[in-house]
Amino acid sequence: MPLLELTLGSLLEEQAESYPNQEAIVYPEHNFRVTYQEFNKIVDQAAKAFIAIGVEKGDHVAMWSDNKFEWLVTQFATAKLGAVLVTVNTNYQTTELEYLLKQSNAKVLVMDTKYRNTSYIKVLTDVCPNIVKSNKTFINSVKLPHLDQVIMLGDKAPSFAYTWDEFIEAENNVTNEQLNVAKSNLHFDDVINMQYTSGTTGFPKGVMLSHYNILNNANQIGKRMNLSHLDRLCIPVPFFHTFGCVLGILTAVTSAATMVIVEQFNAEEVLKAVSIEKCTALHGVPTMFIAELNHPNFKNYDLSHLRTGIMAGSTCPIEVMQDVMNKMGADEITICYGLTETSPVICQTKIDDPIELRVSTVGQVHPHIEAKIINPETKEECLPNETGELITRGYHVMKGYYNNSEATKATIDSDNWLWTGDLATADEDNYIKIIGRNKDMIIRGGENIYPREIEEFLYGHQAILDVQVVGVPDKKYGEEIMAWIILKEGIKVTDTDIRDYCLNKISYHKIPKYIEFIDEYPMTASGKIQKYRLQKMGENLIEI
Repeated sequence: MPLLELTLGSLLEEQAESYPNQEAIVYPEHNFRVTYQEFNKIVDQAAKAFIAIGVEKGDHVAMWSDNKFEWLVTQFATAKLGAVLVTVNTNYQTTELEYLLKQSNAKVLVMDTKYRNTSYIKVLTDVCPNIVKSNKTFINSVKLPHLDQVIMLGDKAPSFAYTWDEFIEAENNVTNEQLNVAKSNLHFDDVINMQYTSGTTGFPKGVMLSHYNILNNANQIGKRMNLSHLDRLCIPVPFFHTFGCVLGILTAVTSAATMVIVEQFNAEEVLKAVSIEKCTALHGVPTMFIAELNHPNFKNYDLSHLRTGIMAGSTCPIEVMQDVMNKMGADEITICYGLTETSPVICQTKIDDPIELRVSTVGQVHPHIEAKIINPETKEECLPNETGELITRGYHVMKGYYNNSEATKATIDSDNWLWTGDLATADEDNYIKIIGRNKDMIIRGGENIYPREIEEFLYGHQAILDVQVVGVPDKKYGEEIMAWIILKEGIKVTDTDIRDYCLNKISYHKIPKYIEFIDEYPMTASGKIQKYRLQKMGENLIEI
């Protein structure tokens, strides 16, 4: 199947014409639903409103909110006029927000008023105190010189910001012809999306992605899942991450499927949405699926329509994968692997892959994508089942890091291969296993130890709900192994019990020296477990 040479706006228009009365978006929590035809009309109104307030092709519009309907509208409206959507992590506080708005040169900020216990208005005014003296038509800020306007979701906004309804009213000042002129100046390979990486090391980097990057990646993801307009996809993962806005939103739109949205992850709200809306597909990171499977009311919900979905974002435990297939009924669920820098998916399992491959690998490389496993030292391609670094090349590779050519050159070589930094193996049939990050590898007394191997083994213990393995400093061996364990509810075991379970089953040097029990892991807003924080916590607990 050839790659699509479309913009996001033209894709939506095609689906609105082909499936005008198909439900595009459903919010079960609010009993809100719109068809593809209705959604396209709302997007056009917002696109004209952006033009009315001065947004042009190439301008950066930052979006700071959980999974609200306005997020979806903004994603497609900015794409229709060629502006770049800059996604903002919902967990950001003052330092992080200031850095992103400055580094991205954001011209407009669309934001919610709050998220959980954080007042977004207070965060913004703390970053830029004199913003309160500005008016809504033009922000005058020395700290944020590129920021011209703020649009706030909800019915009320401070004097320096538009409410969403006030913003939409501005569309009356722009004609359909003006919008059509803006559309005619677009190219499918224009940068349209900027995602900031988690920044677990150093400052976050703005990953520049084009229509071509993310639309084609979403289309290939949908094909692997066999998605169509008959499917209803539940999306509880955050939109600001590629899992939400590409694997979720765009994968649904390329297939003309219905999006069933959960604004903020809550295990029972997800189960309720899947049950009431008869969802056929469900996305999530492993911790989300674990929470759903272990919810006390799990058996009260009808999940019989579930067929497929995606589990990705971090290590997918074998037991959890099997439970999703057998207990939730999603026997065609897939595993995806990739990076923000690769739009994001590089490889994915197929719906008819044997269960052994779906629980032990991340599948095969997508069409139109090249991938190789390279020995990081010799730069030679590895033999089957030999561990090396995964590198990739193709349509999916980012345009680069925004205003950071040095980091771009360090990631993409002169032959356009992107070096992922992930250790992997490929078998004779090119099924890929991710062993771990280069930096995650533990070197204990000269022995290379991959945390995932130990994690997969420990998941087999009947008391363990989740486990994360990290390396901590050690005077004798250089590094030692520490396991952070979440126990199943109502079960108690000791660290000695865990070590006894390991004896004679895995090599002695792989048995964790340190075992800590924890209620929950430090995580990013997108659901990725922050192992570097577990490492730091571990270092603080032990005597080196």
